[in-house]
Amino acid sequence: MAVLRADRPYVQFNFQVDLGDGITDSPLAGFQEMSNVGMEVTVAEYRNGNDPENSVRKITGLNKTTDVTMKRGVIGALNLYAWLDDIRNGNQNARRTVRIHLLSENREQVVLTWTLKQARIIKHVSGPFNAKGTDVAMEELTLAYERLEME
Repeated sequence: MAVLRADRPYVQFNFQVDLGDGITDSPLAGFQEMSNVGMEVTVAEYRNGNDPENSVRKITGLNKTTDVTMKRGVIGALNLYAWLDDIRNGNQNARRTVRIHLLSENREQVVLTWTLKQARIIKHVSGPFNAKGTDVAMEELTLAYERLEME
């Protein structure tokens, strides 16, 4: 599904988020900002005591994913709270597959997709609120996930 473009990179401001419910075009999935999506593979260093080489071997270790933080304006929807409530009440089916689609500039084509497998909300924050301010009220959620796939 990835669309290669060699003349210039894609811009970052055209994206859609599917929180595992298939909705990408409503205010429920309208996020303003997302933190980095990433993963790393750890390395364990090992050397046998009788190894003739005086150096360690690098052995592939565990896969780690970064938590992703998403921000959106408060719209009065309770979909994020309902998902978090399922998770905190121990519902094992509350884990979802979340997809982040990067769109072309004309918003007609998905050019890259990041898939977060077994994602769950681990933090939800609303605010800050300031009676003298003019900023949009924001809510923020942080997702933990077990596997990252790109297509």
